[in-house]
This record gives sequence, structure tokens and C-alpha cells, in this order.
Amino acid sequence: MPKVHFTDIAIKALRAPEKGQITYLDASLPAFGLRVSQGGTKTWTVVHGENRKRITIGRYPVIALQQARVEAKRLLAGITLNGHGVGMRFEEALSSFLATHCAVKNKPGTAKETERLLRKHFLPSLKNRRLEDISTQDFTSIVDRALDTPSEAQHAFTAGRTIFRWAVRRRYIKHSPADGLVTPSKSVARDRVLSDDEISRVYLTAQRRGYPFGTIVELLLLTGQRRSEIGSMRQAYIDHGAKLITLPASLTKNGREHTFPFGDLAARALREASANGELLFAARGTTDRTFCGWSKAKLAFDRECGIDHWTLHDLRRTFSTVHARIGTPPHITERMLNHQVGTLTAVAKIYNRYSYLEEMREAMFNYEQELTRIFSLQRT
Repeated sequence: MPKVHFTDIAIKALRAPEKGQITYLDASLPAFGLRVSQGGTKTWTVVHGENRKRITIGRYPVIALQQARVEAKRLLAGITLNGHGVGMRFEEALSSFLATHCAVKNKPGTAKETERLLRKHFLPSLKNRRLEDISTQDFTSIVDRALDTPSEAQHAFTAGRTIFRWAVRRRYIKHSPADGLVTPSKSVARDRVLSDDEISRVYLTAQRRGYPFGTIVELLLLTGQRRSEIGSMRQAYIDHGAKLITLPASLTKNGREHTFPFGDLAARALREASANGELLFAARGTTDRTFCGWSKAKLAFDRECGIDHWTLHDLRRTFSTVHARIGTPPHITERMLNHQVGTLTAVAKIYNRYSYLEEMREAMFNYEQELTRIFSLQRT
């Protein structure tokens, strides 16, 4: 295997082979390599042992040179200890998992939620524990502590199982402590729809609380979109003149670009949020990270509005229900919610970006009219 002094310039200059693949080793860190495939794909690896076993770190440039070098040193240190990476502690494994798995394979929202679950439920108890010392009982006791909130327990279980399966694939451990376990509870399909009184209370509370969380709640109610989509809104997505929002495929749950109109009430909320920079709802003290602290903000909001047992996703369900009540055709509501409607060809997908736009505008106008009626009734 040829050796190269790895720098970004040197890496970009490496040519793909005509056939197969070639692995270049770093001249300054033995066993740290970059595999270049025929198509030009470049993948960081660690090559070790007499049999030249290969451990994949991830692709360049998704994983930068410095990140890959740090991960390679970590892997080689583990191999030196016992040949399999055993001895890695959970906190160290978590950092590697987030960088080489979540950041590469997950959408930003999924990666962020997985990190939240692991840091909240697993890190406090397992921080300095070696991976091979973590037992099934340790795993189940962590998940059991979240059973008062069944959905949270289920998501924590899934996140924990994922990181330990990743650790097995990386040969850090031979068996996952989650092997053979089943999810602690099944997700129960919710059917919570806010009443007219609750709709009014939520909206008025949102207006009183204002930016950022109050404005987010307003837009969730007014547009019917998902919280991750509204929380990640950028100026570039909004055409204020045409009153259109276009969410990129990378942001939506179904991976499809989504264009939808908004009404006058939403326009006011968007103008307020747009005064805060390119990222409408940035995390406190930053300009480049999306809003966080959802749970804390929701608890404070609930204390003020006085409504029990509701979630932000219920606003999306309420949006759909109100549209049904005012006579919006179901296929129009589905398009506003960005639900899959049939199977489309590539040409049809392009066409459907703006198809039914006028019908959606009319539906959104009627929806805001109905909300205005609800608000006025609750004030009298």
C-alpha cells in the first residue's frame, strides 16, 4: 500500500484507479488509511494485524481529515490494548458514534434527537464504564427509569440499541447488552385533537409568549407542518411576496421537497421571526444551530395555557381536522401536510411541486378565516 503525507490538498489530488480500489496509508500514522474506489469515492479506514483487517471510519469529506485521524488513533489505541478495541469507555464511544454514524447516516433532526436520548438516559450512568462491562441489566434499568413516559422509553431503547449494535460492528464488543430484548412498549397511535377552546388558548398563549417558542407554536398551528421543519426554517425557504414556503428534501420526513402557501396570520409570525437572521429560530447564543430546549419551553408554555396532555404534533392533527370540518378536499389537505399521495413519475413530481397551488391557497384562506372565527367566539 503506498504511503502519503495526508493533507487536504494531497487527498484531493489522489486519483481513482481504473478498476477496483487502492488504499493509501498515512506516512505519519501507520495503519491509518484512505481507500479510493474506481468511482472516486474516498473512505477512511484503519488497516491492522497480520491479516490486514480493515475497520471503516467513514467517507471523506463528510468526515474531515482531522476527525478521521483522531478516530483512527482511538481505534488503534483500543487494538493495542487487546486487539478488538475493548477498553473503550461509553463516553468515548458516544463521541465516535455521533461523528461516524449519526453525522453520516442520519438526517440532522434524527441525529440531534438520538444524541439527546443517549446523553439524557445513558451517559449519566455509563459515562466512565467500559463497553464490555455494561450488562443487559444495566441497559434495562436505564430504560425502565423512563417507563413513566412510554414513548420516551421506547425511543431511548431504540437509541441505546443502535449505539451498541454499532459498537459490535466496530468490534469494540462481541455482544450487545440489548441483544434479545424487545421494545418496552408499543407506540400508541394518538388521536388527540384540540377543541375550539383549546385552539384559542394555545394561540393566545403563543402570542403572549412571543419569540421564539410562542412564534414556533403559532406557525405549527397555522401551517400544519412538523416541529422539526418549523424549528429549522430559514429565510431562503420563504417567498414573502408569493406567500410560499419551500422546504428542501433534506428537511422533510419523506425526503421530498415541499412547497405550500401560507396566509396572513402566518405571514405576520414569519415577518417577526425573519427579523432574527437567516436561521429563523436559532439556539440561544448562536446563529447557526437550530432551536433546542423543546421540553423546557413546552413545560413553561403548558403552565401558562393550562391545557393538559397535549403535544405539539397534536396541532398538526388539529390542522387536518379543522380542514375536514370546513370542507377542504382530503387530497388538498394531504398535499399541505406533505403526505404521500399516490406514486408519481419523475416528471409528475416536478409538476406536482406547484400543482393544486391555487386550491391550497383557497384552503389556507378558509382555514385562517375559521381560526379567526374561533378566536372571536372565545373572546366573547
